[in-house]
Amino acid sequence: MTTTTDAADPIRLAFMCVQNAGRSQMATAFAERERERRNLDDTVEILTGGTHPANHVHEGIIEVMREEGFDLSEWTPRKITNEELRSCRYVATMGCSTLDVDEADATVDVRDWDLPDPHGEDIDTVRSIRDDIHQRVVNLFDELSDNSQLSATAN
Repeated sequence: MTTTTDAADPIRLAFMCVQNAGRSQMATAFAERERERRNLDDTVEILTGGTHPANHVHEGIIEVMREEGFDLSEWTPRKITNEELRSCRYVATMGCSTLDVDEADATVDVRDWDLPDPHGEDIDTVRSIRDDIHQRVVNLFDELSDNSQLSATAN
């Protein structure tokens, strides 16, 4: 499999954690909204998954994301494959995942956001983690824009 990308290929971003039931789901929701706000539907592809996915998104996550206008109640955690990860330009882990991305693959920029696990925490702590994730997603999109990576892939 090749991991090289054509200039017309979308930038692939992945947000992952072990269960894909909390932090990575929040990051994905914010990234999808940011992609839409910036009119980048054809330019940015977003993936999410976990190494050992849970059966459902955690209830506290659903609650705090509803406050931000998201309904994650029907979202389902999924397994993310190494092939999918290797196809990404950026992979953000939430502080709990180990990756099997070939270290020699310089096309994947892996970032560990090292976020606390919100599962079982009080609602104010979960909100704080949510807000941190939101800002990190906005910062990532700003970085892509600042580096002209988005304009280089736009049609």
